[in-house]
Amino acid sequence: MKDLITYIKTIPEKPGIYKYFSKEGKIIYVGKAKNLKKRVHSYFQKTFENNKTAVLVKQITKIEYLVVDTELDALLLENNLIKQYRPKYNILLKDDKTFPWIGIKNEAFPRVISTRKKENDGTQYFGPYANVKMMNTLLKLIKETYPLRSCNFDLRLKNIQENKFKVCLDYHIGKCKGPCVGYQSEENYLDSIHQITLLLKGKTNALLQELKHKMQESSKELAFEKAQEYKEIYEQLLQYKSKSMVVSNHVLDLDVISLMEDERSFFINYLVVSEGAIIHGYSSEIIKKLEENAADVLAFTLPELRERYQSQNKEVLTSHPLNIDFKSFECHVPQKGDKFKLLELSIKNANYFRLDQRKKESLVAPERHTLRILEQIKKDFHLTELPHQIECFDNSNFQGTNAVAACVVFKDAKPFKKEYRHFLIKTVDGPDDFASMKEIVFRRYKRLKEEKLPYPQLVVIDGGKGQLSAAMESIDALGLRGAFAVVGIAKKLEEIFFPGDSYPLYIDKKSESLKVIQHIRNEAHRFGITHHRDLRSKNAIQSSLLDIPGIGEKTMSQLFQEFKTIKAINSAELMALEKCIGPAKALIVRKALDAAT
Repeated sequence: MKDLITYIKTIPEKPGIYKYFSKEGKIIYVGKAKNLKKRVHSYFQKTFENNKTAVLVKQITKIEYLVVDTELDALLLENNLIKQYRPKYNILLKDDKTFPWIGIKNEAFPRVISTRKKENDGTQYFGPYANVKMMNTLLKLIKETYPLRSCNFDLRLKNIQENKFKVCLDYHIGKCKGPCVGYQSEENYLDSIHQITLLLKGKTNALLQELKHKMQESSKELAFEKAQEYKEIYEQLLQYKSKSMVVSNHVLDLDVISLMEDERSFFINYLVVSEGAIIHGYSSEIIKKLEENAADVLAFTLPELRERYQSQNKEVLTSHPLNIDFKSFECHVPQKGDKFKLLELSIKNANYFRLDQRKKESLVAPERHTLRILEQIKKDFHLTELPHQIECFDNSNFQGTNAVAACVVFKDAKPFKKEYRHFLIKTVDGPDDFASMKEIVFRRYKRLKEEKLPYPQLVVIDGGKGQLSAAMESIDALGLRGAFAVVGIAKKLEEIFFPGDSYPLYIDKKSESLKVIQHIRNEAHRFGITHHRDLRSKNAIQSSLLDIPGIGEKTMSQLFQEFKTIKAINSAELMALEKCIGPAKALIVRKALDAAT
């Protein structure tokens, strides 16, 4: 380590890239920097929140760097090196090998094909198409609009002149003009290919203008059949354009890239807009490796995506400011108007993709999904261990009567109803929430302590600082401070309070950890209120039963022993009551209950 620190002192304060090597001589990380010396030095000075960064630093045995002229050069070089070496600790954009492309073959009378494999044979590729339906729609339009050959014959002029081929069925049904036997000139065929190229580039308006001009020229030259052909193509393309997703009549050619993140991943959405319509849309998840920030991830992925989708647009809308001069295009964060709406659309798509990925994960790999949520709770609430068990307490009373409390238990972020508990408040007279909370927390953890049962990792008190302080008095009395984490949650602003801290913690409203805490708080409230209503109803029924002439405590006890619940007594048929308490008393009870309702 000392040798590395000494070496770092010699690194210049210039823009460039740096490479970290392991003891096996493998590149384990590649980074870029405006100031190489400061950036590399920071790895060996700061304390990292992310444990992976600390692990990386321990593995570094050698550092190499390369100075470049600008930060953009550093970014592009970093991108190329990551693609080449795929270092363990670098983020990687998902490759496009699974997505299909539309290709125009480099041959005489070129074919238009779809493929998932790009070959270095001069074929011109368009895509990739993350939305296969969109690609198939384009291919169908091309097939219906332009009579192209589907055969794979070598249609060089020499072979055609030697009459090596015969027309096939496609010619007879009008899907091909027979270039294989010289019925269609290569010039005429290439005109169709030129139009298809414009279409695949998203230049529909330019293509429509070109077709309109050719239609008018053909009419002037009295070539009405030709003019009719152009007219038919024009009308089909016009119909296609009307069905395309036009997002703006004012915003023409630009790219949009946005990013959302959670505790484990970044979610990128990228749109290519041509002539006001979205011609490409792509979303991807990028797993976090170290302490990457959103702007750096966007800067890293943007050049690669533009290259992948062959975008030549001069303007890029971004969700985060990028302070890099990209030379060939400009980036900015729009604040209003059509461009802002476009960025909002991209952000929505990134969020939908995030939710979709998490839903899939919860179905396909529930253990990983649960672990991720527990890790987020641990991070947000500054816990020392994963909160596999969380308990929440809530009080409930009505005008000071029937005071009860509830304790609900979540295991691995899900309700564990077998361990839910109700408490009847025994030592408190009147509606005193603080004293009630103090009593039930004491009773709960006194029992766990005496029976040597495991404690939860996190206890949530429904209420603000007052309820939390009351709970902590009981925990201190039991000598359990520090045995588990305790927090209070105030309903109004979802403020999280910690013992001894006057200032609340505010967790992102979209955070999954806050959703779990809200769920357990709401579940405690529901469970407590339900029990409270049942208790009030039971007391009311017991009181009304005892008020019936001829019905005493013994009869009431028989009814509850047989029917268990108030609801069951209320809905019991006369015959069922007769079996329990006899015909005479049953008739009296039934009439009284019916009169009460």
